[in-house]
Amino acid sequence: MPEQTTASTKSTDHVDVLIVGAGISGIGVAYHLQQKQPAKSYAILEAREAIGGTWDLFRYPGIRSDSDLHTFGYSFRPWVEERTIADAPSILRYITETASDSGIADHVRFGVKVRSASWSSDEQRWTVEVEDIAGGHTCEMTCSWLFGATGYYSYDQGFTPKFDGVERFEGQIVHPQFWPEELDYAGKRVVVIGSGATAVTIIPAMAGEAEHVTMLQRTPTYIVAAPAANPIAALIKRWFGPERGHAIAREMYVRIGGLFYKFSRNHPERMKKLIRKGNLKALGEAFDVDKHLTPPYNPWDQRMCVVPDGDLFEAIRDGKASIVTDTIATFTESGLLLASGEELEADIIVTATGLQMLPFGGLKLSVDERAVSWPETFVYKGLMLTGVPNFGYVFGYTNASWTLRVDLIADHFCRILALMDEHGYGQCVAEAPEPGATVRPMLENFSSGYVQRTLDQFPRQGPGAPWELTMDYVRDRKQMLRGPVGDHLRFTAATGAPRRQPAVAVGA
Repeated sequence: MPEQTTASTKSTDHVDVLIVGAGISGIGVAYHLQQKQPAKSYAILEAREAIGGTWDLFRYPGIRSDSDLHTFGYSFRPWVEERTIADAPSILRYITETASDSGIADHVRFGVKVRSASWSSDEQRWTVEVEDIAGGHTCEMTCSWLFGATGYYSYDQGFTPKFDGVERFEGQIVHPQFWPEELDYAGKRVVVIGSGATAVTIIPAMAGEAEHVTMLQRTPTYIVAAPAANPIAALIKRWFGPERGHAIAREMYVRIGGLFYKFSRNHPERMKKLIRKGNLKALGEAFDVDKHLTPPYNPWDQRMCVVPDGDLFEAIRDGKASIVTDTIATFTESGLLLASGEELEADIIVTATGLQMLPFGGLKLSVDERAVSWPETFVYKGLMLTGVPNFGYVFGYTNASWTLRVDLIADHFCRILALMDEHGYGQCVAEAPEPGATVRPMLENFSSGYVQRTLDQFPRQGPGAPWELTMDYVRDRKQMLRGPVGDHLRFTAATGAPRRQPAVAVGA
């Protein structure tokens, strides 16, 4: 990896595009920018000291993707490892090698955090306040476009509900987002509070060394087993080579995932029966599938949990793990007292209780000295926000791999840049829908608690395209890659350039 650059050692104060975040989204956007707009200067600001975002932050046992890496990986870089559901070290290596091999790593400035950014329509640029975290001082950068590749949650705090009696517990309490490296759980009794993707990952990983691991859940989650390595995908890549094989396997997973999701939404009762049948087969008739693995909501009202090779089910069958469905009355000195009166003894309690969602990484923006209020904006193609000039972002899919949208957003963003250059535009702003139009939450029909807690802090959706964040990748791919660019965007000629009639929409 190249020598790290900080805000205090930067070589320029102005770039065409300033990307915030060096995770999987930021690296993906930068790659497309380099390939399709090579004349544009750019920098990536990263608050941490390493590339990778989520995959460098989380260190809990067993951390892995819950999506296949043919779709979670980039379209432009083949996933060559055998496992299609991969662990965090493999994913982190994939991201960092992508950044290093393409020269993107040279554009990353580490240990710096964007505190605020203000847009000036007169100057047609953002002025960005940047803090050098280690040094404690701030400086300013300017850019023509600001791009938030910040994810959707706070890196500084996870979510933990208020539990009665926490101070009484004499063991250790750990949140997965801040996993201590020295934690020794060998031979210990562990209770994991939660039933989401983090919990179902941690439990089988800890079960091999712990005395016993109990998943304590208030409400069940849909959990399905999937092969960690797909022999069909491996065969495709052998036949067609890494690049072509990756593209074919990616399309295969896109289509299968889309059919699975649509079947779940259109025929929820039939999907419930199929999932129940699979869980019964994995765990046997003696296990109470209806109590512990049958949620009160429909499939994909919340994200499903995938367990590679059924590792969670194996841990339960072997007696190394168990599931308890109940609510917590209080913590005790030795564990948890449940509402049913049952007591769970524990040496370690893991609060896998979710993330704290945070719009655009906590960015504070203003446009012509007026503060931007996220809930007063509408999404535009999942790429821009109405009324906020020259600002882009990525928010991935909830029903498919996050990275699928990264490629689409980055490509469409580059098309907008090309349009602006062609016509001499310096400012681009998405228009809001007509007054009185239907207003919807940004994540509609998604009932996960971590989403619902903070949904009112995020932008909204309008009555339809382009003011919506769709969850249909195949439809989005057609519209974003081959559909018009410039529709419902308002352009202003670049300062000092001859004024031309702004385009309404330009085709592919």
